[in-house]
Amino acid sequence: MEQRRIDPLQIIGMVLIFAIFTWMMYTQPPVEDVATPATTEEAQPEQLDSSDSVVVAAQTKRPETTTPVQPQVVVDTLTLENDVLKLAISTKGGVMSQVGLNGMVNYQDEPLQLINADNNALNIAFTTVTGQMRQTKFMLFTPTLSKTANAQELRLRAPLDADGFIEFVYTLPNNGYRFGFEVVAEGIEGALDTSIPAAFSWRMDGFRHAKSAQYENRYTQLAYNHEGDKYATLSATGDDDEREQKVGWVSYRQHFFSSILIPQDAFEEVLLGSASITEDEEEASVYLKSFTTETTLPYQRNRFQANFDWYMGPTDYAVLKEYDENLDQSISFGWGLIGWINRSVFYPLFSFLSGVVPQGIAIILLTIIVRVVLSPVLYKSYVSQAKMRVIRPEITAINEKYKNEAGKRQQETMKLYGKAGVSPVAGCIPALLQMPVFFALFYFFPIAYELRGKSFLWADDLSSYDLIASLPFNIPFYGDHISLFPLLASVAIFFYTQMTTGQQMQPAQPGMPNMKIIMYLMPVMMLFFFNNYASGFSLYYFVSNLLMIGIMLVIKNVIIDQDKIHAQIEENKKKPKKQNRFQRKMSEMMEEAERQKKTKR
Repeated sequence: MEQRRIDPLQIIGMVLIFAIFTWMMYTQPPVEDVATPATTEEAQPEQLDSSDSVVVAAQTKRPETTTPVQPQVVVDTLTLENDVLKLAISTKGGVMSQVGLNGMVNYQDEPLQLINADNNALNIAFTTVTGQMRQTKFMLFTPTLSKTANAQELRLRAPLDADGFIEFVYTLPNNGYRFGFEVVAEGIEGALDTSIPAAFSWRMDGFRHAKSAQYENRYTQLAYNHEGDKYATLSATGDDDEREQKVGWVSYRQHFFSSILIPQDAFEEVLLGSASITEDEEEASVYLKSFTTETTLPYQRNRFQANFDWYMGPTDYAVLKEYDENLDQSISFGWGLIGWINRSVFYPLFSFLSGVVPQGIAIILLTIIVRVVLSPVLYKSYVSQAKMRVIRPEITAINEKYKNEAGKRQQETMKLYGKAGVSPVAGCIPALLQMPVFFALFYFFPIAYELRGKSFLWADDLSSYDLIASLPFNIPFYGDHISLFPLLASVAIFFYTQMTTGQQMQPAQPGMPNMKIIMYLMPVMMLFFFNNYASGFSLYYFVSNLLMIGIMLVIKNVIIDQDKIHAQIEENKKKPKKQNRFQRKMSEMMEEAERQKKTKR
């Protein structure tokens, strides 16, 4: 085999190439951050003379050499702060680069922020009188910060061609989560019928603030008011967008915190969007959803002006209720009757209780009140179950006698019910009456801001799951941890279900579900469902089932006389029972079906 030799010319060529690259790197002048023509014009500081104002001008960096280079833009950040809010506003784009809530922390005990420089973008695009398309996100503004007795005001102005300008005005009162925002522009193109409208867009990615990103994402949602008093939301479970008319406000709800844009005059038409941006790995999720709002601003000849308010704060019903624009509608209390129960009953009651005792005790007291109020319904349910147990031997006999004749078996069973004065659905009706209460509480606990960060027993936060052990692996639909309150609630559900369903369990019939399987399956399903849920609701459900077990034992052993019920049923059998119209129709239908079956045979 011929031995390969290294060509000396190749070595010389490589050395020359390396030398040329080295020379280019060391002789190339340093590259400055070059501003666009629009930005260069706007970077010139505007000297404002005001004894009550502090003027912060945009600075430029001038090289010591005489080589002409573009100035490097220095972006400043202005801070406004009151008793509950801290705002940082950048001179680049005039946008909020930070919104923090004083005294609040997230699940990692870090200062809680709704906005930072990476998750918030505001832009207004328009055409100047000379036909240039301008966007505020690329502009550098000159700030003027002034203070009065009641508020702080930050004016950000950027020049436009032909003596025009655009100005943002932020006004933060000394108290509260709501502050003003005004946009004024002079020197934009043409008249109303020939101009390109000023386009307004606001995008924000919702931060994760709780231990469970999956659970918090379920209650992170875009909500809005339109056409005066109508309230609507985009989907909380997937990507969604909607075009609406006459929008009064737009809320980016991040579960327990909201960022709400409130225009002085309703937006004529708005395109709203929501997209899920959670990571596949729970721990890697920093943001939950991305929200967008796109609309146009009203304007007159050569100018436009728009006034807004921002609300940046907790999704607290007591706080939002104070405002006139029905901002409390952004809280999802549930639809119809469920929402009415929460607003009119559970929220006022729980607010009163939690103002007197700690939140964990307030949940227990609320549970006791609910169970006592619903105890008559539970009593009627148990009486119905007791009647069904009394006639169970006769139902078993009918099933054995007509085991091969389904129609006849059903007909005889209905006759027995009629004679004994027993309704098989009587036990279901009380359960149905309790469903609105269950669903109302199911909606209430996840949005109860009063529970956030409040501890009880081993649960360090009643608005999140109560962790007692972490798992080295993830179980689908369950998670990578064990919560104790859901486990206790599932055990209580099992015993309660065994006391009710197990005692009146009928032999399985063809086509009917196996009640024994349901009895065991339901607690397991609840365990999986509530493991990542708010521990406050699991605490309620645990205490509620314990109380129902106790009430059932009292009803069974103290209040209800089994022999008396049996005697009453026997007495009912002796009385002639007149069927109502529905029962007669059902009997006729079953008899007709039986005749047709015999004819076919």
